[in-house]
Amino acid sequence: MNEHTFLEHMGNFGVICLAVILATVVHYGVLKRLNAGALFIKRYPRWRLLYGVVMSLVAHVVEIAIFAGAYGISTASQFGYLEGNFSSSIADYFYFSFAAFTTVGFGDIVPVGPVRLLAGMEALTGFVLITWTASYLYIEMTRTWGVED
Repeated sequence: MNEHTFLEHMGNFGVICLAVILATVVHYGVLKRLNAGALFIKRYPRWRLLYGVVMSLVAHVVEIAIFAGAYGISTASQFGYLEGNFSSSIADYFYFSFAAFTTVGFGDIVPVGPVRLLAGMEALTGFVLITWTASYLYIEMTRTWGVED
């Protein structure tokens, strides 16, 4: 059994921190722009809400891509690997990242070794960012319902 050194664990921790910070910064930036930039749709509140949903989904895909990249870096740096129905393709990294971010976790691809911590942190981060989006959209809906016909 291969024991990982302290430096490898610190490298893995660095990749995890960077992915979480980048994803959070992206999410904050998108929600802030939505709040400021959606004023041009003030005459059409339904469009503002649709715009918010679409841009939130785009933000989540970008955040998932950040974590997919983190898996690529982690496996290339030998901080563990992904096994199962996994061929090391970009599509597989995205698929696994989507499953982890949304906390679905189908189980056909499984993290092994220190990269498991990245998968756990992605699930936690995804849960927080998805609920942040839900809260934002709930506030937008209450505003929209107050202005419509």
